Amino acid sequence: MEPSTTGVIVIGGGQAGLAAGYYLRRAQVPFVILDASRGPGGAWPRMWPTLRLFSPADYARLPGWPMPPWRDGFPPASHVVDYLADYEKRYELPIERPVHVRSVTAGTHRLSVDTTSGEWHARHVISATGTWTRPFWPAYPGARAYQGRQLHTVHYRTPDEFAGQHVLVVGGGNSGAQIVAELSATTRTTWATHRPPRFLPDDVDGRVLFQIATRRAIALESGQPDPGGIPGLGDIVMVPEVRAARDRGDLSPRPLFDALTRDGARWGTLETPFDAIIWCTGFRPALDHLRPLRLREHDGTITMRGTRAAREPRLHLLGYGDWTGPGSATILGVGRTARASVASIVG
Repeated sequence: MEPSTTGVIVIGGGQAGLAAGYYLRRAQVPFVILDASRGPGGAWPRMWPTLRLFSPADYARLPGWPMPPWRDGFPPASHVVDYLADYEKRYELPIERPVHVRSVTAGTHRLSVDTTSGEWHARHVISATGTWTRPFWPAYPGARAYQGRQLHTVHYRTPDEFAGQHVLVVGGGNSGAQIVAELSATTRTTWATHRPPRFLPDDVDGRVLFQIATRRAIALESGQPDPGGIPGLGDIVMVPEVRAARDRGDLSPRPLFDALTRDGARWGTLETPFDAIIWCTGFRPALDHLRPLRLREHDGTITMRGTRAAREPRLHLLGYGDWTGPGSATILGVGRTARASVASIVG
C-alpha cells in the first residue's frame, strides 16, 4: 500500500492536537490528526469522574470557541469531554481514530510516520500525545514486598471501591490533594508527601495561574529575563472539595515513609498497615514514537527552539509542560503554543 501524504501530521487528538488543528484549518494547510483513542476527549474520558478543573469554564477554552459555562464554577471531567467532542465537530477537524503511531523517522524531504493503519509522509509533524499514558511509578524500598493493592492516579475511579479500607495516598500535588479530599470523606486515609504541600490561597485558581503564565510567555518572547512561575504562591489549587477536606481537618500529610513492608509502610520503627496505596506521583511525556529521531535528553525532554525540536526542526511539540511553552499543558494555555507552531510552519 502506498504511503499517504499530507502537509502536516498531528499525533494526538486531545486538547493540544485540537488546538493545532484549529490553526492549521484556519491557515488552509493540508493536515490530518491521528488519534490512538477510540473516541474524542484525549485523556479526559480516562480521568476519575469527580476530577475538577482548576478554573471556571471561561478560563478553560480552546481557540475560537469558549467552553460552555458550568453551573458550579469548576467543571468536571465529563464537561471537558463533551466540549472537546463538540469542538472537533464544530471545526470539522480531519481526525482518524483509532490509529496508533508506532514511530516517526526522518527522510531527506519528509518525515515518515508509521502507524497501525499504514504509513504517512509529511513535511511537518506536530506531536501532541501528552503524558497520561506514561504514569510515573517511583522506586521505593520494599515496593515489591508489599502485598496490598497498588494503583496510580490513572487507575483511580471512585472512593466506593475502598470502603472499609485504610488507604495510603502518596504525592503532594493537585491530584493527590483531590483524591485525599474525596477519599477521606468516607474512608480512612493517610496522606504522605515528599515535602509539605503548598496550598494556594483560596481566591487563587486557574485564572491567576494563567495570568502568571501569560506574563512569563510575553517576557520570554520579547527576550526579557524569565520571571519564573508561581513557586511563591504554592502548588495546590483549593477547589471546593479540597477546601472542604481542609476545613474538616483531613489535609494533614505525614512525611514520606522510609520503606514499604509486606502489609503497609514503615516510618522509622513504626509500621502502619494499609489495604491499598495510590501513587499520585505524576507523569512523563509520552514520546516513545519519537525514539528513532534520537532527540531526548537525559531528563526525558527534548531541547526546543521555540515550538520546534532543536535537532529536527520539522518536528513540533505541543502540550507536554513548560518546556514546550509556558502553560502549554493547560486547555487555555496550549492555544498560544499551537498558534506559534502553525505560524512557524506556514512561515
